[in-house]
Amino acid sequence: MKISTLMSYAQGFVGATKEIVEMEKAGLNVVWVPEAYSFDAVSAMGYLAAKTEKVTIASGILNIYSRSPTLMAMTAAGIDSLSEGRCMLGLGASGPQVIEGFHGIPYDAPMSRIREIVEICRKVWLREEKLTHDGSKYQIPLPQDQGTGLGIPLKIINHPYRQEIPIALATLGEKSVAMTAEIADAWLPAFYMAEGADEIWGEALRRGNAKRDPSRPPLDIYAGGSVAIGEGLEDYRNMARSGIALYVGGMGARDKNFYNQVFCKYGYEEEARRIQDLYLAGRKSEAEATVPQSYLDATSLVGPEGFVRDRLQALKEHGVTSLNVGFLGTTTAERVANCDKLANLVAKA
Repeated sequence: MKISTLMSYAQGFVGATKEIVEMEKAGLNVVWVPEAYSFDAVSAMGYLAAKTEKVTIASGILNIYSRSPTLMAMTAAGIDSLSEGRCMLGLGASGPQVIEGFHGIPYDAPMSRIREIVEICRKVWLREEKLTHDGSKYQIPLPQDQGTGLGIPLKIINHPYRQEIPIALATLGEKSVAMTAEIADAWLPAFYMAEGADEIWGEALRRGNAKRDPSRPPLDIYAGGSVAIGEGLEDYRNMARSGIALYVGGMGARDKNFYNQVFCKYGYEEEARRIQDLYLAGRKSEAEATVPQSYLDATSLVGPEGFVRDRLQALKEHGVTSLNVGFLGTTTAERVANCDKLANLVAKA
């Protein structure tokens, strides 16, 4: 299993990159670079490419609205060239609050857009012919009855370092997960609980895999949780409460919160409703306290080696092929030490 982690916003690009460099030495395989509505992810990805040697540099994630499909392809090709073949393009729909509220772009047809963007990116990288695309959301070149009518088919000037760059999709809904299993190289789910994952996503994954190009490698599924390995650390699992409460309670409108819906499907309907009620009422501490302990225990890699080893086995048995984790600790040294301990356990598994 590969080990991946999300690059932290908290330390800034330079400080966070220094920590990733140390984690790379300890066994980290993939770093996800977030964007949301902070600094752009691509700048940090380029900086990481210069400072690291082996780690895969993945956008985690770029939204599909604020860049054109061809710019997305050019961006990934640029990072892949800088890093000598270490880029992964992570894409997702984000949500209407960010897309319409921050970017001022209508939030429409996310699935259609993702499918077309993946197709366009792969055409650009393959560079077999000048780019054309006639889809429901994107037409390249722009039709002559739109714009000036002067657009012509073009081919990316530089030869990409690789003719295909891995694409990861962050999806949650049944139809979008099925599409991910059909067309993507990797899947980045949220709130993945091993024992309940098949009930929520199993059918969608099987339906998508049935349509998957047999020449494409199996879908790489990234999940895991927080990591702190050692005796007497169980209380550290509670550190995940604030993030869970934020997503289950405060992400999206009350009736359009995809994370809340996933939490409900795990059997936590009452808890999901109460977390949302409390969070939206500004009672965040109470919302955090309402997150079930059973969920925290099942979605963390925090505890003695034996516990972590058992959770790794459960993740494997329930479809996870690569780990997506957050290393706990108050210092870089502590977080890197937990990365090293996890890498040793994975190597022995």
